[in-house]
Amino acid sequence: MFGFAKTQMVAPEKALPGRDEPIPVPPRHEVLDAPLAPPYPDGAEIAEFALGCFWGAERKFWETPGVVSTSVGYEGGYTPNPTYEEVCSGLTGHTETVRVVHDPAKVTYDDLLRVFWEAHDPTQGMRQGNDAGSQYRSAIFPRTDVQQKAAEASRDAYQQVLTNAGYGPITTEITTAPDFYFAEDYHQQYLHKVPNGYCGTGGTGLSCPVGVAPAE
Repeated sequence: MFGFAKTQMVAPEKALPGRDEPIPVPPRHEVLDAPLAPPYPDGAEIAEFALGCFWGAERKFWETPGVVSTSVGYEGGYTPNPTYEEVCSGLTGHTETVRVVHDPAKVTYDDLLRVFWEAHDPTQGMRQGNDAGSQYRSAIFPRTDVQQKAAEASRDAYQQVLTNAGYGPITTEITTAPDFYFAEDYHQQYLHKVPNGYCGTGGTGLSCPVGVAPAE
């Protein structure tokens, strides 16, 4: 029953209470030598994605040219300033999320959406591969109307590709960005600190036609 509960969203009134104090944020990115928390460089924009275990997901983005900084945290739930253990319990409602700070002149939001879709299987509901639980669900957290429309258009275009390949419906949530809570220090750039550490990230092998209008 415990495992079953973790694959469903907790009701807001049953979520853990959390705490007022935020988790301390390391000052600099271990790989990109950029700030993890605001203020970010002038002109930089923020994008936030959940695509399973955030260790491997973060690496996908910090390796993307034009990305200024990345960090991992918790988003999309109810518990303020949760811990990793609380999120893994399924009782906070949060996803494991990657914040991507990027230079839009070098890598566009559409480019990041392509990385997002191709790096995981967005049809699996409350899981990603062998990782099961509400924290592993797929989600995009747009911060502007432009991001919202781009996310929805990319979802519709990729759905056609997936359907043609025999996959089911995309289960990715597209929700206006709620509060982003930074994860603990040891999770930040985890696969740089532990190069042979666990990485559950794996895509479908299908290319995402981002920027191409879906056919009627």
